[in-house]
Amino acid sequence: MFQETIYFAAGSLRFSQSLYHRNWSWFSSHGGERQTQARHFYSSQATTRRAPIVKELKEKVHIPGLDNVTYWEKMHYVPGLAKPVTSPWKTDYKDPKHYRSPPSHQMPLYQDTPCYVFNQRTNALEGVRQALWLTKSKAVSGLPPELLSLVKISTNQIPHQEKRVQNAIRHACFWDTTEQRPIKYSKTLLFNLLHLCATLQSSHPLFGRRMLAENYSLAASWKRGKNLFQVRGQNGLLYRSMDPLPRISGEQQVSNTADEDLDTFYPVSPTVDLQKVHVYDAAKNCTGFKRQHFYPHAHTLYFLDDGAQCKLRPDQFRAKMIMFLFGNALAQAHRLFGTKTYCALDHPITLQAVGTNGRLFQFIVLQLNTTDLKGDNGIKNQVWVDEDAELYDFPKVRPFFFKKQLKEPIGLSGFKPETFTKFLALFLHGAV
Repeated sequence: MFQETIYFAAGSLRFSQSLYHRNWSWFSSHGGERQTQARHFYSSQATTRRAPIVKELKEKVHIPGLDNVTYWEKMHYVPGLAKPVTSPWKTDYKDPKHYRSPPSHQMPLYQDTPCYVFNQRTNALEGVRQALWLTKSKAVSGLPPELLSLVKISTNQIPHQEKRVQNAIRHACFWDTTEQRPIKYSKTLLFNLLHLCATLQSSHPLFGRRMLAENYSLAASWKRGKNLFQVRGQNGLLYRSMDPLPRISGEQQVSNTADEDLDTFYPVSPTVDLQKVHVYDAAKNCTGFKRQHFYPHAHTLYFLDDGAQCKLRPDQFRAKMIMFLFGNALAQAHRLFGTKTYCALDHPITLQAVGTNGRLFQFIVLQLNTTDLKGDNGIKNQVWVDEDAELYDFPKVRPFFFKKQLKEPIGLSGFKPETFTKFLALFLHGAV
């Protein structure tokens, strides 16, 4: 009603009725209360915005013998006439652009019993503890001594190793980017380190019996308790080999795991944060490669935590590594021994994993000892975890000064060679 601007002389503050409204009922010419929106000066826009208006769908009433007058014959919109109702257009061929999936309960693979899926974007609440329970595994801190002893031999070391590793880091952080502050360089660094390890092929011919695969799809199913679980999706890079990795724990160490108890996280449910689906194939087990593949055995999985797809916390990132390691090992066991075999394995399957964000490295080794995963009793699987190993402190593109004193110079600082020795040990495993 009043468009005049009110001025406050004391504070010379300017308020307008269009900005600051109150429910002044005497402002209305009809004497009723006018519905206006108040301006919240001390709240953000996200908390004060209006809720979306939900339109109520009117029920369509059909009277037998009475048809609506539509503009079908006019072939264009006419105000006042009803919209014509036509049958959905169907083509004689399959057009993916106009495909409409049927309801889930009408799909051929629909099951009444739900399945809980772990994929590459799953953020498990309990992290490693939840992954250990789902895979019926016991965790051991640190890598096995048998692996770390491989890099102590002089023939298994790279000439000028520390200098060449630092150059690989500088290439990923400084030389391979034009950004003033590089953020995503973990993939470049990973390939540099793999290339550096492969330079030992002249003294280790078994390196030539491996291949690197990327963007392969995995599927593995198992029952844990009364629930059905699956690991599905693409997890990253995979080194495959013609020869399987040797077992780490002997028969006596494997049999001793039957006396150990699994860690629980009651009252949290083991299925928390897992995707619950009703459309699935309960017998789906696939390594992502054909049975006649030249490199039938998985060797090492490499995970990148650069935040390109889904950023995970360190504990959840390690849980993802354990789950996909277990999925690859279980799919391989089902291919070798069949999907109906639920018992301790005479020849355990060993797999390795390396995860990095460009500075921190996670090393995990898994040995699948049994496929009998339904109960908590009996032989357990084994997992060795070496977490949060720093390769260096930080790379500086610009120097850092504090009170006109140089505190951090340009370049690489705090290089830790022992982290690369663990990386090299996993690469040498199975070829020495």
